[in-house]
Order: sequence, then C-alpha cells, then structure tokens
Amino acid sequence: MDASTESRLQALEERVRTLEALLSAGPLPAPVPAPAAQARPAPWPAATAPAAAAPARVAAPREPLDLEQLFGGRVLAWLGGIAVVLAAVFFLVMAVHNGWIDETTRVVLAFLGSTALVSAGVWLYERKGKTQAALAAVAAGLAALDASATTATTVYHLVAAPVGLVIAGLVGVAATAVAVRWNSRVVAGIGVVGALLAPVLVGAGTSSASLAFMTIALVSAVGVLVWRRWSWLAVVAYVVTAPQAASWLDRERHAHLGLALTVTALFWALYVVAALGYELRMPTTTLRLASASLLLANAAATAGGGWAMLDSAGNGYGATAWVIALAAAHVLLGLAVLRGRISREVGALIAAVGAALAAVGLALALDGPALVAGWIAEGVLMAWVARRTGDERGYLGSAAFLLLAAGHAVVLDADPSALAYGLDSPLRAATALALVAAGLAAASYLLPRPKRQGESDTVRTLAAATAVYLASVLVVDLAGGHPGGTTQNSQLALSALWAALGFTSLVAGLARERRPLRLGGLALLGLAVAKVFVVDLAALESIWRVASFLGLGLLLLAGAFGYQRTRSGPGHP
Repeated sequence: MDASTESRLQALEERVRTLEALLSAGPLPAPVPAPAAQARPAPWPAATAPAAAAPARVAAPREPLDLEQLFGGRVLAWLGGIAVVLAAVFFLVMAVHNGWIDETTRVVLAFLGSTALVSAGVWLYERKGKTQAALAAVAAGLAALDASATTATTVYHLVAAPVGLVIAGLVGVAATAVAVRWNSRVVAGIGVVGALLAPVLVGAGTSSASLAFMTIALVSAVGVLVWRRWSWLAVVAYVVTAPQAASWLDRERHAHLGLALTVTALFWALYVVAALGYELRMPTTTLRLASASLLLANAAATAGGGWAMLDSAGNGYGATAWVIALAAAHVLLGLAVLRGRISREVGALIAAVGAALAAVGLALALDGPALVAGWIAEGVLMAWVARRTGDERGYLGSAAFLLLAAGHAVVLDADPSALAYGLDSPLRAATALALVAAGLAAASYLLPRPKRQGESDTVRTLAAATAVYLASVLVVDLAGGHPGGTTQNSQLALSALWAALGFTSLVAGLARERRPLRLGGLALLGLAVAKVFVVDLAALESIWRVASFLGLGLLLLAGAFGYQRTRSGPGHP
C-alpha cells in the first residue's frame, strides 16, 4: 500500500471516530497523527450535499378585509367626529334662531368646544392608545376651530382680520405639529390647508399682510411635505395658494411692478423646491404625475403671468426677456438635475420645458430669418446634446424645433405661391430656406449611425428638398416672376431646372452607386414630367411649349439610356 492511500485511510478513520463521538455525546478522541516522515496529502474531498437554494421570498398573503374592524374602528370614529361638528353647528343655529345667546357668546362657545374636543383627542391618542376615534376627534376639533375663526371675522366681525389671521396661524401650527408627530395625512390636510386658506377664510383680502402670512404657511407646507414625503401636499398647496398670489399680483402690478415680478419669481422657486425636494427624498427612475404636473403648471403660470404684467405695462421687450430668462433658468436647472441624484426623467422634463419656453421667447423676440435661425440653432443644439448624453428623447425636441423653422420658412418667408409668381423678398426667403437646409443637414450628421441610419437618410432628403425648393423659387423670381402674375420665361426655367437637377442626380447616383441620389433624381424627373404635361401644356405659348417638351424629352432619353447601360447586366436586374 503506497503512502497516499494510507494517508487517505487515516483521514477517513478520523472522521468516523468523530461521528461516533458525536453520536455518543462523549468526548472527542484525539486524532492519530500521521507519520512524521511522510508528507500528508490533501484528503479526499468530502461528499457534500448540494447547497440548498435560497428560499424564494414569498410575499405575505394579504389579510382579508375585516368589515367589522373597518366599520367599528374607522367608519364609526369618523362618522362620530363629523356628527359632533354638525351637532355644534346645529346647536348654534338653533340658539341664534331662538335668541338664546348673542353673537359674542356663540363665538366663545364655539372656540371653547373646539379646543376641548382637540384637547380630549390629543389626550386619548397619547395616553389611551393610538385609536381612530381620538384621531377623528382631533381632526373634527381643528376643523371646528377654523370654522370658528372664520365666523368670528367674516360673519360677525367681532375679530379684526389681522387677529383672525393670527388665530388661524396658531391653529395651523398646532395641526401641523400634531400631523407630523402622528404622521397623519388627514390632520395635515386640515391644518396645512386651513392655514393656507386662512386669508380667504377670515376675509383678510389681498393685502400684503395676507400674502406674507400665506407665504410663511406655504414655506411650512413645503417643509412638511419634504420631511414626511407627502407628494399630494405639493399639488394641494399649489391649487390653494396660486389663485391667492395671482389676486395679489393683479392688485399690485400697476403700482409696484418690480415687487410683483419679484414675488412671482419667489413663488416659482417655492413650487420648484416643493417638486424637487420630494423627488430628492423619494428618488425613482420614473416620472411622477404629481411632480410633473406641478412643474408644468408652475412654468406656464410664471411665464404667462410675468409676460402679461410687463406687456400690459407697455414693456414688450421686458416681457420677451422675462420669458427667455425663465427658459434659461429651466434649462440650467434641468441640466443640474440631470447631473444630480434626482431622477433623470425630472431633469429631462425641466430641460424640455425650458426649450419650449425658449421657442416661445424667440418667437416673441424675433421674426423672419432671425427667428428661423434661433429655432434652427436650438434644434441642432438639442440633437448634439442627445448624441452626447445618449438620451434619444432629445431628438424629438430637435425635430420639433427644425419643423417649426421649416414651417415658418415655407409658410411665411417663401410660400409655395412663389413657384408661380416669384418672391416678395428674395433675400429674406433665400436666407430662411438656406438656414433650414443647413440645419437639417447638420442634424442628420448628429444622428447615431447605423442605429438611426434610416432617420438620418430621411433628414438628408428633407435638407436636399429644401435646397431644391430654394433654387426653384429663386429661378422663378430671377426669370421674371412677380406677384402680379406668372410669366412664360419663369415657368420654362422652372421646368428646365427640375429636369436638369433630376438628370444630374440620376447620373451621379449611377456613377457613385448611391441609391438615394438615384431615387431623388427619378423623383425630380417625375415632377418635371408632371409639370410639363399638366402646367406647361396648358399655360405656355407654342414656341415655349415646344422648347419645354423637347428639352425634357432629350433629358429623359439620356437618363433612361444611362440608367439601362449602368444598371443592366449581372447583379443589376
């Protein structure tokens, strides 16, 4: 028996003795040492059972709905709270109707009863268990306190509006503290929304004091929603406070325009902090409806409100600058968000809003080729950003700006009637169309290839079509076309241009084996044929008609000969 086999047998004997000792619960025997002269080889690998797969995490089954617990623990509690508030209201109404108590006594009783209800609910919740009944009592008491403050100020005029604001603010602070401590959305809704609505409820109007109070309440609401991660509070706060701010701005914009614009910018910043603060606290890869809606509504209201205030004051340039400045702020903010911890979806949305506002600002500030140049620059820039960042949604924005520029150039600067009557302003039309062609060509090279080869070819085709359209309107204009009517020379020149360009493109496509060039040439030749047979045949005089048909026919024959000679043979059916 060799040394290796003997060592392995000794290792097996040691394991057997160990197992026997474990079974008998006796002391483990000392292992027999291997001979010193022999090097002990590695023992045989022990046969182990395959590792058991980690148990899959099975979601805990949802507990069945206990109607008894729902009705007895929640519904009864909230119905009880509502009934208590209604009982107090009915009692006061009856007492007033019968003349039992005067106005001051009614208000005092309302405040005392509401305070007692809140105090009892807090004591029960903190000392006797966190029950729904105690929570409902606190919520009902807070609502009753808000109603009492409203009645004392706006109905009976027993309390001045500033004092009513202070009372409402104290109720809001108490409700917010309770809501944060208990993590109760219901109490938060009553307290925070009550504080935000306090200027309206107590009839404080649109004074600066009311705006300051509401601003403080809004800052507190933003802090609460970010701390407790209550996204619904951002939307509710915007819906409640935006109309109040708009009313104040409408009252102050004539006398204090600078202050009104500053307040507008301040509220825009507060709403942005509300949306982004929640996204920072609750990061996600998807776009939340609440945050997106708040950002969009805030941008639209701020841009429109600031522009309207400045424009109504006779400052058109300032109104345009406001929109462009807001666009720049959104673009910079969007880029910063894209580089931060917040969802890239939110950053892309803010940047897209900035781009849209920039388009509006350029439309307000510029006209003609200058506007086309601005939109083209934005389109090419967005395509470049999309290529660098890999976010292909940027190409959609690029396409939108390029289409805006092309539409403006074709509809307003060089409308299709120029093909018959020439151009009103050749320089303006030529500049706008040249910018569109250059922008489309630049954008086509920024599309990633071969991933978007088809889209790149389409954009190049549009660029070439724009260049052909530019050449066509210039030829008609230079050949004598004028707004008063068409001429024989201009239409013959247009037919000759299309036929010559089509023939040249076809020959170049055949020589360079470029199918897009061949297809473009055939399309232009087809367009020339349609024009000659439909337009020239009816509009041109005899000698011009002969020249048109003769020139087109010769070019068509030459093109067909070249195509058949080049594309026939093996590999070219």
